[in-house]
Amino acid sequence: MGISRRTLLVGAGAGAVAVVLAACTPEPAPTRTPTPTPSTPGPIPVDAVPAPTAFLRSTWSTDPYARGAMSYLPVGATPQHRADLAAPVQNRVFLAGETTDRDHPGTAPGAIADGRRAAAAVIAASTGGERIAVVGAGVAGAAAARMLVDAGRTVTVLEARERTGGRIQSVVDKNWPIPAQLGAWLSAPHDTDALDGVLAAQGIHRVSFGTPTGWSKDGAAPSVDAGPITKAVAQAANAPGDIALDAALKAAGANPEDPALASALAWLQATTGVDAAKASSWYPPVFAPDALVGADGDLGVLVDDALKGVKVTLASPVIRVAYDASGVSLRLGTGESLSFDRVIVTVPLGALQHNAIEFAPPLPFPHRTAITALGSGYAETVWLRFDSVFWNVDADLWHVVGGDGPIRTWLNLQPVTGAPVLVGLVGGPEAEAFAKLSDGDAEATARSSLRYFVAATASPSPSPTP
Repeated sequence: MGISRRTLLVGAGAGAVAVVLAACTPEPAPTRTPTPTPSTPGPIPVDAVPAPTAFLRSTWSTDPYARGAMSYLPVGATPQHRADLAAPVQNRVFLAGETTDRDHPGTAPGAIADGRRAAAAVIAASTGGERIAVVGAGVAGAAAARMLVDAGRTVTVLEARERTGGRIQSVVDKNWPIPAQLGAWLSAPHDTDALDGVLAAQGIHRVSFGTPTGWSKDGAAPSVDAGPITKAVAQAANAPGDIALDAALKAAGANPEDPALASALAWLQATTGVDAAKASSWYPPVFAPDALVGADGDLGVLVDDALKGVKVTLASPVIRVAYDASGVSLRLGTGESLSFDRVIVTVPLGALQHNAIEFAPPLPFPHRTAITALGSGYAETVWLRFDSVFWNVDADLWHVVGGDGPIRTWLNLQPVTGAPVLVGLVGGPEAEAFAKLSDGDAEATARSSLRYFVAATASPSPSPTP
């Protein structure tokens, strides 16, 4: 099974730059290891890329407890929909997470902040000793649970998966020089302050990817340029009605088939997960600087530390929330029913849109409208380790320009860690399609996307685009 030639893709909600935050510490990164001078490839067969010795990939798009990686604003949606979804329901049901955070949606700091917002609302509405359920053991649920316990509430966290962490997933394994991050771990450099203290205390360091390059079948090419997207958004702001970002680009005279624009859109797609055919041009994605920051440690500490001393029940999906003036009853997928005074629901937007939880009575109309109006974006990650370096590209952030490989953004961990590891980022509808592939087909797709980086004749690397 393969993936067809890429469609026009872009990412996410206003004010957010996400693939979600992994945060950083002020400590220096490990010493970078130099790589050979880049070179210009000729036509390269797919099988010229060797088979990896280790392979991991995410499947958030098809995960029944996620159904996506982050929320965004499609045409017709506004930030008010996030606020509507965050409103308490009879002071019994409270929804929280990155979807309901208006300041930093689509990010781990946004999820944490919103978990605390919901916890503060529950504390204000309740009395000491009340029994509170928190549905979901991701960063939002963990932050809410910690705050509630510290305020003297009796808290039970119910998690559908057999692990905590939600859409943060660090795989600690000897195959990888640093934990392989399959979920939230990357951010723009300017968005890395919120969790510094927590990660610094755990000895987790910054990993920076700040030397970008473009690469095509003809060799080195300029890196990504936000210019056409910025122009299209500025022009669309004066339109009588909201239109999709791809329509705004065409109206501004841009050609979506232009390889340079396709590469820029793929970058937006990889860092936000949104389809330009649906994304709002009135509330557009923020084009991230051509750089990313990650972390070199197990990001599960963000959840595990918050959940110390909290009762957590794993493998317990909540499938029904019944509520009235007297309290809340939760039905689990196991058939068991539990009673609480109040509940904070932190499941992802995509799961709500797929009716993973039944609410009885149904949520108020503004909440249901918001769930329908908001968009769940797709973003996936693939990690590959090789026996040795087969590429001659010095940069640590690669953009594929032209061609039809579905994975157009790559991180080169070799300069940072000394190990021949490449990490591919793919977003939007292509990420959804990638998640549906078998592991074998996904590996073949990743290798196909890397074929331009098999180099032969030395040539200078282009200067990074500011």
